[in-house]
Amino acid sequence: MTDSGKPTGSRFSTPRFSAPTPERMRTQPLGRLLPVLIAPAFVAQLVNALYSIVDRIFIARIPGQGTQALAGIGICFPITIAISAFAQLIGNGGAPLAAIALGKKDARRAETILGSSAAALLTISVVLTVVFEIWKDPILLLFGASPRTLPYGSEYLGAYLWGTVAVELALGLNPFISAQGRSAAAMVSSLIGAGVNLVLDPLFIFTFGWGIRGAAIASVTGQFLSALWICAFLLSPRSGLRLRWHALRFSPVLGRVMALGAAPFTMQLTECLINIIFNTSLRTYGGDDWVAAMTVVSSCMQFFYVFSNSINQGAQPVISYCYGAGDIPRVRKVASVVFRLYIGVYCVVVALMAAFPQMFADLLAPAPSVRRIVLRVLPLFVCGWLVFGLQSGAQTVFVGLGMARRSLFLAVLRKVILLIPLALILPQFLGAVGVFAAEPISDTISGLTAGAMYLSVRKKYLTGGQQLSDMKVSAVDEA
Repeated sequence: MTDSGKPTGSRFSTPRFSAPTPERMRTQPLGRLLPVLIAPAFVAQLVNALYSIVDRIFIARIPGQGTQALAGIGICFPITIAISAFAQLIGNGGAPLAAIALGKKDARRAETILGSSAAALLTISVVLTVVFEIWKDPILLLFGASPRTLPYGSEYLGAYLWGTVAVELALGLNPFISAQGRSAAAMVSSLIGAGVNLVLDPLFIFTFGWGIRGAAIASVTGQFLSALWICAFLLSPRSGLRLRWHALRFSPVLGRVMALGAAPFTMQLTECLINIIFNTSLRTYGGDDWVAAMTVVSSCMQFFYVFSNSINQGAQPVISYCYGAGDIPRVRKVASVVFRLYIGVYCVVVALMAAFPQMFADLLAPAPSVRRIVLRVLPLFVCGWLVFGLQSGAQTVFVGLGMARRSLFLAVLRKVILLIPLALILPQFLGAVGVFAAEPISDTISGLTAGAMYLSVRKKYLTGGQQLSDMKVSAVDEA
């Protein structure tokens, strides 16, 4: 690789975006840098969301089975979330630490973090595959499956589990590409998986007649090809952060990786628990149509996460690198931009979903009974996102600075302390609608709390001179 970040002829080439080298994350003007980092991440997240949603569009239109199959997918959703949560535990914990090490010009430590993270992902994938394969049906029944939806959930999950290793590597290693400021390369890996899935979905579901199992096989095939591309990139000279075979082993740094990754892991894993509670409560107070409606609303949330994840993936490496380099004014500027982006984008997304729920209902819910429920609950479900931008901004900054305890607290506050109790209590008074009402209440309270926490951190750690002192660096590490 040249100093300008352009390729030197490796066959693992990516589109010739102006991909910043790590040092340019500190020196390039933010008005030029952040769009280069966020735009490819946005494209990748959008395509990922689309192929997840397209899965459900096709499944909902399986003749004579659509509503039950869609509900079956919803029952499997907590398990697929749990699998991706473990990838986030390692990837979102290791990548910021690797970026900090790169900012300190410590390439050896960065490669140790990457190698240990890859070893952990491989081990986790084997354990998850065995556990879920053995107890698949009992888990689905516990998660809210009914006698009508269990066969569909079991068939989908049985095929999906064989791709667990690909999911772990694809989701867990891709952040290490973004950590180098290589959002365009990270985008390519997502496009590979999503593109393959979009092509294979109708072929496997309808042409081959594999039904819901075909949707799972299409997803797994895309993830395998994406994982192969990511590994090939990280092993090649194109990557500024190399995956070395001798580093592919457990090391003490994994403790720090998992501590920092605990916040996104907790957010994802509690999302799994929340989906279980949602599904069981909706089955009790509403029935299969309400479970299917929640699957539709969850699909709409994928659009919301497109913006959230792309901003996070683009900005967090800059925060981590500049923190590692000791440039506190740069960290403060990036944080300010991040909050403005989150709040502005969330307001637009909420306005669209609240103003045009019919569009989403018609697209994702062909059954009239499910559409009526979606039209009723979607505006209620999303209204708390107007405030939730504060939590997303605070989480991005805290993880970027290595503030594991603060980011973990915010994750626990929203999901465990607020959302789960509300989802259990409100349906007793409001019926099935109470499940959907729990989301905006928890989003609002946790968002306001996160905003207050960030102001405290900004005052304590992000004010003062041009460079972070060693004492302040150490303090932030421990915070």
